[in-house]
Parts: sequence; C-alpha cells; structure tokens
Amino acid sequence: MRSRTAASVACVLFLASATIAQPRADARNFEGIWNFSTLTLLERPAFGPQKATLTEEEAAALEAQILEMANLDRRDGPNDVDRAYNQFWIELGTHITPTRRTSLIVDPPDGRVPPLTPEARQRYTARGAARAHPTGPEDLSVVERCLVGFNAGPPIVPNAYNNYVQLIQTPGYVTIMTEMIHDARIVPLDDRPHLPSHMRRWQGDSRGHWDGDTLVVDTVNFTDQTTIRGSGPNLRVTERFTRVDADTLKYEFAMEDPAFTAPWRAELFMRRSTDRIYEYACHEANYSLVDVLRGERATDQRRPTDQPRDDRR
Repeated sequence: MRSRTAASVACVLFLASATIAQPRADARNFEGIWNFSTLTLLERPAFGPQKATLTEEEAAALEAQILEMANLDRRDGPNDVDRAYNQFWIELGTHITPTRRTSLIVDPPDGRVPPLTPEARQRYTARGAARAHPTGPEDLSVVERCLVGFNAGPPIVPNAYNNYVQLIQTPGYVTIMTEMIHDARIVPLDDRPHLPSHMRRWQGDSRGHWDGDTLVVDTVNFTDQTTIRGSGPNLRVTERFTRVDADTLKYEFAMEDPAFTAPWRAELFMRRSTDRIYEYACHEANYSLVDVLRGERATDQRRPTDQPRDDRR
C-alpha cells in the first residue's frame, strides 16, 4: 500500500513539474521559430484575378500558376541561363495566405505599392544607374554587399528562401532574428525614446510596446543606402505581431515615407516551425561582387579615352 501511495504521489509531482516546465501559452508569448513563406506576392499580379480575395477554386488555380512560373527546374525558353539556382534551393511555400488575398498589400485597395514622388523616382533611377555601372562596392545594394538580408526587414517580406524568423523574449526586450544573414534586431519595450536622428542604422532604430496583446514595433532612422521599393531615410515602419492561435502569428506592417505618394500597409501570417535557424554565411565564396567590379573595370579599359563614363561620380 505504501509503495503504491508513494508511486501515486511521485506521479502527481512529475505531472505537476512537467506542466510547470511547459512554455507559456498566453497571447503575448511569441517565443519560437516562425516560417513566413507564402505564394502570395507583395503586389497583386497582373496575371491573376483582379480582385482582393479569391474563392477556394481560384486560389488553387493561382497557386498552381505561381508554382509553375517559379519552377527553376524548367529548361524551356530563352532564359535558361537566368535560372542560376535549381528548385532545391527555393522555399516559396506551397499556398497563398489563409485569407486568400491576391496580394500581401491590403491598402491601397488595388494591392499595389503607391507610386514614388517625382523627386524620389529621380533618386531611385540614379541609384539604379550607379548599380548598373558601379565604380566601387558602395554603388551596389546593401543586399549585394551582405549588409542586410533581402527579407530581414523591417518590414519582413517573404522572398525566395530563408523565410524564417526566431522571436526571443526577455524582460523588457524582444529580439527579432531572421535567418537571412542572421540579422538580429533587439527591440526595447521600456518606452525609451528613439536614437537621435543623426544616428542611422542599416535596419533603422526600433522601439516596441504592447497594444493589448499585440506587439507594436516602430522603426525610424534608416540610412540613405537602405531602400524598400524606393523608400528613403525618412521611412517609418510600424509592425504589429498578433497571436492568432498556438501555431499562427499575424504580422502587419505600415509604410510611411514622403518618398511615396501615399502610405501603404500589408499583412501576412507566420506559422510555428520545428525547423532550426541556420547561419547564412553571405560572404563565403561571394565571387559575384568581385566579378561584377572586375567586369566593370574591364569595360572601362575597352572604353575609348575620349568617351568618359557619364555616370562616374
């Protein structure tokens, strides 16, 4: 009897300790690794139905169309050389968002990024010209130079691969670590002010607070080299993370910048993942940067001496 009683007590204590050891399940617990891949494009594609949301049948047809268009294992057509990667390396996901929207952008209603102002368009065009014929590595984008991941954010926008983010919560802070170039944003939640405007960062300066059970992250002070669809250093990004259920986070972001003719907003859903975050060693064997500059110097040598580069700074 005593051994049976002792065994029962031990069992109860074990179950209690196991329950205590489980991670919190409350709405403010975002700890873990989340997959934010989706077939839904940032902007509404011209080749699909021109409306905000789709029926189940339309969604299935659009998913099949996007997967076929993005299949890098195809070897048809004149652009075979452009498929530098094969499908093994791509992580686009298999479905559009659960809301069956035709774009991640929810505002404006047309699902498109608003046009740039004439001044911003001129600046964006000049930057593109410098990248087409770089005089040095500084002319190339921060992505090509492995300074910021192309989906790392803010804002976090899905791309071809490495669509994973790990959220780590400690007292007074949230760390947002994306797998792409293992960027980590440490976001304080203690109402401290932003850094002075002359202190610029590649990913801006982030501050967070709770709006009910939604984590709100406000980011300003971007550098003039960081651009999202033509944005400039006056960009303000407001992100919102909301726990939908145990395995789903709703992620929203708003873009405010005088470079655009209007503000715009987007949303996507992140799924809890049991996968791991791996190091993305961007500069290992990054021959493309060297080869781009070497090729441009070879072009310079072949250019007649009486024909100077019109884009040299």
